[in-house]
Amino acid sequence: MTDIVMPQMGESIVEGTLTKWLKKPGDRVERDEPLFEISTDKVDTEIPSPAAGTLKEVLVEEGKTVGINTVVARLDESADGAGGKAPAQPAAAQPPAAAPPAAPAPTAPPKPKVEAGQEPSVQPGMSEPDIVSSPAPAPEPAEQGEPAGPLSPLVRRMARDNNIDLSRVKGTGAGGRITKQDLETYIGRQQPGAPAHAAAPPAQPALEAPRAQAPVAPSMPPPAPSQAKVRIEPMSTMRQKIAEHMVMSKRTSAHVTTVHRVDMTKVAKMRERHKADFQARYGMSLTYLPFVTRGAVEALRAYPIVNASIEGSNIIYHNEINIGIAVALENGLIVPVIRNADEKNVLGLQRSIVDLAARARSRQLKPDEVQGGTFSITNFGSYGSIMATPVINQPQSAILGVGAVTKEPVVIDDAIAIRSICYLSLTFDHRLIDGALADQFTAKVKSVLENWSEEVL
Repeated sequence: MTDIVMPQMGESIVEGTLTKWLKKPGDRVERDEPLFEISTDKVDTEIPSPAAGTLKEVLVEEGKTVGINTVVARLDESADGAGGKAPAQPAAAQPPAAAPPAAPAPTAPPKPKVEAGQEPSVQPGMSEPDIVSSPAPAPEPAEQGEPAGPLSPLVRRMARDNNIDLSRVKGTGAGGRITKQDLETYIGRQQPGAPAHAAAPPAQPALEAPRAQAPVAPSMPPPAPSQAKVRIEPMSTMRQKIAEHMVMSKRTSAHVTTVHRVDMTKVAKMRERHKADFQARYGMSLTYLPFVTRGAVEALRAYPIVNASIEGSNIIYHNEINIGIAVALENGLIVPVIRNADEKNVLGLQRSIVDLAARARSRQLKPDEVQGGTFSITNFGSYGSIMATPVINQPQSAILGVGAVTKEPVVIDDAIAIRSICYLSLTFDHRLIDGALADQFTAKVKSVLENWSEEVL
């Protein structure tokens, strides 16, 4: 029998959520065949079976979050695991000897005398409503000013704080006992301005104001069930993590965004000239994103502080340029990382972008492929957006947003010309990067793209 455990999907990962079982107990499983899906704060992925056999039992249900190395299932590797006899059950333990008859319950001790102003202690097993499940013994004759039946500390405290003579309150509990509900009913019936029964004013504010006098905040009545046109479903683990990261990022960094308009005409002409051959030779489209990534690499070389991060009161300068590329998924997004992006040309960058995006959407990313980024790029232009203000991917200090490339009329040398225009939005952490430096960085990206000369084939 082989134990299947929750794997550690990265150095900083301590738990994972089992989102879906791909096999059920009794199913035959081959080695390396996907067995279940998990979701962590870094990646969603499928977990393969470590061996061939029959899935004997599932120990962790879908949607449950458990720590790493927790046994989530057991796999039977024996030849007859799929249809052999069930293992013999251990002999049943001898039934325990019959318990002796229970002794009769002791009668309740008489209620101690409580001095004026003294708070009685709560006895074990006493609840606030003080509802008695069995008939109480007949109460002793009540003294003048004392109610019939025992009182809970909660009732005494409510009476004291609201200046109520308990002898005037009719109890509906067993044996005439006054319950919390009796006291609330009595308080609600009091008229404004009624004289207090106690000589001294309350030492502390009332715990609960009279219902008749309580101010009611104006609110719209809730819709009737038949009128409610809503559908409620829990967030997925990925959606919860995205929400946590977005809020944490806005709370951590001082977000500022600068926008530059870039003339992409030279890049657009080169792309148009080579895209057919590029597709035929490499089996993938040539997009604008590798050109922008290449421009960002040159700017990061020129302004390394944009590639840095903050840790406490220290600035960490990263020697590698690892660029995260935001990938939209069916129900969220993820940012896989192109490591050593400064060592790749346009072809290498395009190949990495296509590979990471495809494996992100098929849940095939490895944990280290979504960690270690030093700068991020998000291409909202692929959905037609021309401008946005992206949120920084912590612990990085900046993220570059790429808008759609569109044809626009532009004034050049006092003449109107049609050019391919793109808007780049750089969101940066103002704790580390000042506005002037952010604009110099974005201007460097703009310069590389507007004066493109590097061949792609």
